Amino acid sequence: MAGSRGAERVAHPLDPVFDERSRVLVLGTMPSPASRATGFYYGHPQNRFWKVMAALFDEPLPATNDERRDLALRHGIALWDVLAECSIEGASDGSIGACVPNDLARILDRAPIRAIFCTGAKAAELYGRHCEAAAGRPCVRLPSTSPANASFSLDRLVEAYRAIVPFALGR
Repeated sequence: MAGSRGAERVAHPLDPVFDERSRVLVLGTMPSPASRATGFYYGHPQNRFWKVMAALFDEPLPATNDERRDLALRHGIALWDVLAECSIEGASDGSIGACVPNDLARILDRAPIRAIFCTGAKAAELYGRHCEAAAGRPCVRLPSTSPANASFSLDRLVEAYRAIVPFALGR
């Protein structure tokens, strides 16, 4: 149980994933303990992010971090998180405090990002509070793909995430 651990200070350990073709920026809050352990975004085995991406682009489910990075980049998707540092209990977004935002200019100044999407309510809230003014554009809030968001089926998540496809494909 996340609450029993107490909050720990976490610094973001992952580099952003993007290149000069990235047209969509997908932001979470902070990598979960499972993602930090696997060294890549959405690394919890029950997180449905990669299942959603595979379904959106009619691709096989990527099995390795290199395959995940390749899938994202081939479809114009950049990945990072709103926060560079925070206090958090386990993977509980509700426990996040003492936030230091990432400098999104690191991506926005180098890639032709057309839309920013946040995965979950907390990511969208933190983006609005800490990043939106500097980024100069709002984000679109998508439902979380976390296993904690059990109220959303995989089919519902895929439908919600379809909003990124026109931007990713440059339409």
